[in-house]
Amino acid sequence: MDFQLSDDQRALRSGMRDLLGAVFDRDRLRAAVDRGGALDRTLWRELGAAGFFALRLPEEAGGVGLGLPEAVLLFEEAGRALLPGPLVATHLAAGQVKGAAEGEAVVTAVDGRLPVAHLAAADAVLMGAEALTGEALRDFVAAARPVRSTDPLTPLHRAPTDAERAPAATERTPAHAGRFRIEAALLTAAEQLGSAARTTEAAVQHAGDREQFGSPIGSFQAVKHLCADMLARTEPARAAVYAAALTGDPVEIAAAKLLADEAAVRNARDCLQIHGGMGFTWEADVHLHLKRAWLRAASWLTGAEAEELLAAALGAERPFSGSSAACGPEAPEAGGGG
Repeated sequence: MDFQLSDDQRALRSGMRDLLGAVFDRDRLRAAVDRGGALDRTLWRELGAAGFFALRLPEEAGGVGLGLPEAVLLFEEAGRALLPGPLVATHLAAGQVKGAAEGEAVVTAVDGRLPVAHLAAADAVLMGAEALTGEALRDFVAAARPVRSTDPLTPLHRAPTDAERAPAATERTPAHAGRFRIEAALLTAAEQLGSAARTTEAAVQHAGDREQFGSPIGSFQAVKHLCADMLARTEPARAAVYAAALTGDPVEIAAAKLLADEAAVRNARDCLQIHGGMGFTWEADVHLHLKRAWLRAASWLTGAEAEELLAAALGAERPFSGSSAACGPEAPEAGGGG
């Protein structure tokens, strides 16, 4: 199997990086921080126009007609840019919630007992296989309460206590909800991968620019080791995420999420250490990557849940990855949705 990106995939990734560089540069990132993570509807519609949310919808349904491997590339770029908003939920809701594919609707999701991201801005909330809209959504939002978020770009609300009970279950609900969670975990892992790669680049750049005792700090062995460790975490995570996107296997996705979470969190911490005292300041962007990485690590599939899935799969005969049984029962509660 060839794991190299095709020319079309490279062009897709490059195009998304260029787009995000134009519509969400550092000035707009800091402006989003200053306004408390409030969602920019104009940016959301620009993402919709670029096909970010409709990427996997069939062409006859108004989509782009691509697959999970291509979606992973876009979400990797979103993670690099620290793009805010419930990107995963809106992408997965395309074709189910009116306006989601075009970026006209903002869709978030309930994932277990942890807070819901960007609830105040949402036009729909996914609960299992169903979507809350209209009066049901307004009642849901009214019963929720805001809570303090680790990430200044991700406002959170504590959902009502009965939010874990999905609306009227149907025959398709268990398999659909299970597949939703596993794909959400993969796309979140892709965001973590992008963040891990970006903090590695930032650390290497700073190590080359910053001088101490007349030499770049990157010439010091301790700093070299930190940068090398960051790369050694990022590249295996990249291989795992890309491979899981090709197979769609829930166990491989669990492994990819585990590796990507570790790479994103530990790389951000090492990047902060290489930046020294300035890395702890509000003006630096390193802390934003670390806080977002913490939040994503608790979303959809935590480290403990991923380890349990991997342990259960050892020596077990697993069903074909495309079957609904491969998605398994709904996992225990993880982090905030979106």
